[in-house]
Amino acid sequence: MVPAMATIERYVASSIQMLADRVRRVLEEQGLIALPTESFYGLAVAPFDEQALARLWQIKGRSEGKPILVLIGDGAQLGPFVRSISPAATVLMNAFWPGPLTIVFPAAAGLSDAVTAGSGSVGIRFSAWQPLVDLLRRVGPVTGTSANREGMPSPRTAEEVQHNLGDALDLIIDAGPTTGGRPSTVIDARGPIRIIRDGAIEPGAIAAQLAAHGLHLEADSR
Repeated sequence: MVPAMATIERYVASSIQMLADRVRRVLEEQGLIALPTESFYGLAVAPFDEQALARLWQIKGRSEGKPILVLIGDGAQLGPFVRSISPAATVLMNAFWPGPLTIVFPAAAGLSDAVTAGSGSVGIRFSAWQPLVDLLRRVGPVTGTSANREGMPSPRTAEEVQHNLGDALDLIIDAGPTTGGRPSTVIDARGPIRIIRDGAIEPGAIAAQLAAHGLHLEADSR
């Protein structure tokens, strides 16, 4: 028997509410969705749903010790995920959100180890890409790990996602090809401020914003 493939729904701005309702229903049923971001397609499940998170880890083949970031569509959605917000995190949010910056915060009590990987921290990104923001403002935060199995290339089109993971997903949102390029910069703002992963926002821009507020980016912190 040929495995069932994921349904592909086209993103159309004029019918965003209907699409959001569809996405919400899938998430409420522990479904797994591929969503386009400003760089690549990502895998979205409800971040407080343990059953959906377990399914995500199984499909992704995620290595132990690697947390899964969370995507938000509005700054007000940050609260349930973080225990505290440092002055550095506030500066970075004001300067670079929405945008390709993932900020690592102390995780809120009760946030699943399937998200934090037992690290006590959580990475959050507030994307500036309008199709994603349109959806997340209506359905709430989702996970945002890239839509590929561990070690495989990150996909830029819905067709690539369908080819590689379609038999494991419930829904793919097609907003056309994504730009690819560099991923989000990841920065730990919990204590000493350090870059964990180089990306679309250059270290110099981050250092300048911090310095303007009397804060310091650790040198050679990758």
